[in-house]
Amino acid sequence: MGKHEQKLGGDTFAFFPRNPRGGKSKAVSAEDIAALRRFLDENRFGKLVVHGAYTMNICAAKEEIRANSREMLRDDLLRLQALPGNFYNFHPGCHVGQGVETGIVQIAETLADVIREVEAESGAPLQNTVLLETMAGKGSEIGGSFEELKAILDHAESYGGEELRGKLGVCLDTCHIWDAGYDIAADLDGVLRQFDRIIGTEKLCAVHLNDSKNACGSRKDRHEQLGKGTIGADTLKAVVRHPLLQNRPFILETPNDDKGYQAEIQTVREWMFF
Repeated sequence: MGKHEQKLGGDTFAFFPRNPRGGKSKAVSAEDIAALRRFLDENRFGKLVVHGAYTMNICAAKEEIRANSREMLRDDLLRLQALPGNFYNFHPGCHVGQGVETGIVQIAETLADVIREVEAESGAPLQNTVLLETMAGKGSEIGGSFEELKAILDHAESYGGEELRGKLGVCLDTCHIWDAGYDIAADLDGVLRQFDRIIGTEKLCAVHLNDSKNACGSRKDRHEQLGKGTIGADTLKAVVRHPLLQNRPFILETPNDDKGYQAEIQTVREWMFF
């Protein structure tokens, strides 16, 4: 993964610890993990943003789905104890008719319980920060507003106690917040000030840099290549350069092949420095 990303011109990357659609993770040897850690350190990679499976839904209406999702979360975080200092990002989930309030409680309490279990089983504090991703708000999706993410964080820290503080954060996805109705093209500063007022930019740990195929507020969640969507290159350039977003990993989730990603990474570098 790291060598491939290096060839594309990047110095961070995201990866799934299992199939994005769920299923079991493959066994990983201690030697492979040690080699990856050496490579990342020697080549001065930034923090990685590991992504939970898309099918993981810890606030599902069906108990079986919640239980399976909980186990995926526990297994992912336990494995990642061997790759410390990075981020684990996931979609908060869909309440599927239970109601937002019920979903928020389920997400928050599952997070707190799983982190406690991982620390007990590994014999060490949680080694990576767990990030809630900002969502587009389609259907019964939770996380389409900053207030919903704040409610999850607050309840998790209240339920989990003092030892949970500093272990949770947010990954801001530009396509998702745009589709959710946050008009970063008209008022990027205002949106980020709103995030800071509600959640706090100290909890904004990573950025998914994507354009969108949809109008602002469409709640559809369809990503587009940088500068080819409704957000536009000028706004995304402003995101990359914004003072409140510096020193954080930027991850591309655009519909692309390797050649396209290589070009976009170069574009982002030019936006940053010119």
